[in-house]
Amino acid sequence: MITFKLNGQTVQGDEGQYILQVAEKYGVDIPTLCHHKALEPAGMCRLCTVELFDGRRTRFVTSCNYPIWEGMEVNTDTETVHEGRKLIVELLLARCPDVPMLKSLAQKYGIDKPRFKTEDDDCILCGLCVRMCEKMGNSAISLTGRGVEMKVDTPFHVQTDVCMACGACASVCPTGHITLDKINSLITKKEHVLPIASEYDMGLKSRKPVYVPYAQAVPNTPAIDRDVCVHFKTGGCKVCAEFCGVDAIDYTMEDEIVELNVGSVILAPGFEPFDPSKFDSYNYANHPNVITSMEMERILSASGPTEGHLVRMSDQKESKKIAWFQCVGSRDLNRCDNAYCSSVCCMYAIKEAVIAKEHGGDDLECTIFYMDMRTHGKDFERFYNKAKESGVRFVRSRVHSIDPIHGTDDLSVRYVTESGGLQTETFDQIVLSIGLQIDPKTIALAQNLGIELTEGNFCKTETFEPVETSRKGIYVCGAFQGPKDIPQSVIDASAAAASAGAALSLARDTQTQTPEVIPETNIFGERPRIGVFVCRCGINIAGVVDVPAVSKYAATLPYVEYFTDNLYSCSQDTQETMT
Repeated sequence: MITFKLNGQTVQGDEGQYILQVAEKYGVDIPTLCHHKALEPAGMCRLCTVELFDGRRTRFVTSCNYPIWEGMEVNTDTETVHEGRKLIVELLLARCPDVPMLKSLAQKYGIDKPRFKTEDDDCILCGLCVRMCEKMGNSAISLTGRGVEMKVDTPFHVQTDVCMACGACASVCPTGHITLDKINSLITKKEHVLPIASEYDMGLKSRKPVYVPYAQAVPNTPAIDRDVCVHFKTGGCKVCAEFCGVDAIDYTMEDEIVELNVGSVILAPGFEPFDPSKFDSYNYANHPNVITSMEMERILSASGPTEGHLVRMSDQKESKKIAWFQCVGSRDLNRCDNAYCSSVCCMYAIKEAVIAKEHGGDDLECTIFYMDMRTHGKDFERFYNKAKESGVRFVRSRVHSIDPIHGTDDLSVRYVTESGGLQTETFDQIVLSIGLQIDPKTIALAQNLGIELTEGNFCKTETFEPVETSRKGIYVCGAFQGPKDIPQSVIDASAAAASAGAALSLARDTQTQTPEVIPETNIFGERPRIGVFVCRCGINIAGVVDVPAVSKYAATLPYVEYFTDNLYSCSQDTQETMT
């Protein structure tokens, strides 16, 4: 360990560390615009300059790339250092006067407007993009020119296929000078590269190559998407491994097949949502304001891409008139060969319309076009009637097509009423209530296992044995047995587990392990230590209560050691935080 003085305080760091790294460790703030943990420091912006006394004289060094040594004395916020940083910020602001980040920094240093001639630029020449591109293994861009002619450019000013539009340069650009749209406008590839779509958010939001599918995923562990990860494309990058403090990332891992000797098998592969893009007449693939019911679920969710704000995708404006089309991909032999009813669509459409009315208020018009409203479950009919009372309109008609209105983002719908009249209406947004169908991979699995399927490719079971497949010892639950909602799927799962357990009765308790008893600490008489977790419950609580204010108030109460607010306190990730 190397010991030295930092702002008069004795600190220690490892050999080879830089001043900035040790300062961050001890909570000393040193501003910088060109530093990134994954990249070799370059000292380009000079904003991290500090005062160094070596025992004989004082000099100024860039803290991001100056290594520490024994006995040196460093001061990070002297008057001279402050004035030097102020001048640098002023020069940068003159170059890029409209960059919000620089405006905020200038305000911090008391700069109203620069004294120098202003330019119209938004690149501060920090070099982060160039170094990150090199890190990716491509070096598609570099700093070219000298002095006032310096800029970020491609070699010889020529666009080539060397750029793979990974977006790494855009992710580290501190000013927003580089964007994926700008990259797409320059690259020579025939197809533009789009952000990685989040499967959980139905493509309405992007995700990273390293990601957790959703907050309550099982297992709740980050995964690397090999298909888009730069390292698996070029052999470069490895930024995530450098950031991981516990060395959990192993790029050499391969998929492996694990064989298990079991006595029972329960099949619960679920379903796949019907893809309505094959219906050209609905314009789902061509118009952003025609969405599926699954996408609507994410829009209405407080943890979704719009944080629960009911807006349409084309222009992010609040929707004023929304329609739902029922039986898309169900009860339709002409267009998709799915003759069966998907069972859940009527109720989830009603639920979405009711929640949309809660979000949008009385100004929002919700209309559901249907053939039959199959509200057959407990209290389902009551919920249906409640929806009608709340203002949701129900129209018995199967709409044939959706026509975009030229010059606007609105949608025109023509339909035949029950009396035979032709009506035309305009909507802001249309939701397709898509049905449930079995994934081809599940069909292949059933064939490999020798299990009989029904006409709709659901698992064949008997009336009085609803969880037993045609093969002894293999059970089924959930939507693979037939379209059903969550409560019925849970009932099926319990029945399947009980049946599988009964088949294994002779082996019961043979592999049971005694749980390890964790000794409890006696805290009798000690000072109470209270943790406060205030739940937002999406927008249910947050819509009527100032949750952050409640959390801050709780911090002032006696014995409160920790306080925070959560989007959902009942979620698995919050439960783990609480424990």
